[in-house]
Amino acid sequence: MPTFDTSLEADIAEVRNAVDQAAKEIGTRFDFKGSSARVEQKDRELTCYADNEFQLGQVREVLISKCAKRQVDVRFLSHGDIQKISGDKIKQLITIRHGIAGDDAKRIVKILKDGKLKIQASIQGDTVRVTGGKRDDLQSAIALLKKEVTDLPLTFGNFRD
Repeated sequence: MPTFDTSLEADIAEVRNAVDQAAKEIGTRFDFKGSSARVEQKDRELTCYADNEFQLGQVREVLISKCAKRQVDVRFLSHGDIQKISGDKIKQLITIRHGIAGDDAKRIVKILKDGKLKIQASIQGDTVRVTGGKRDDLQSAIALLKKEVTDLPLTFGNFRD
């Protein structure tokens, strides 16, 4: 039985490269000179620091543009709340999505079942496995998911015949 897995997986090496490029640009830009504006990465969490909200928006914009240049889909980035830290400085936590959440996985399975295709979809941890009788059915399922699920940057892998 042909199968494939649908998952949500960002290329962490490219994210790290984008963060490094953003940090380099922030360090050389005139409008950030003498400020505490910076971006730090710890595993799947990015933290943006700035002196005020306008600067924080500029830091986020630089980070997003560098991610776009490195072909990292910006839908992987989930922005948290802005927090005040010592004095008048602020920070914002940005998490990198990894794995399909339970409610999103249920929504994907429902979309596939409502598509009236001859396939079965099952949730396996943080991925959704799709099994079908023919390869054409699986390709139709991929096309359906690409059309219907626009808020998640889904990846399709582990294709087996």
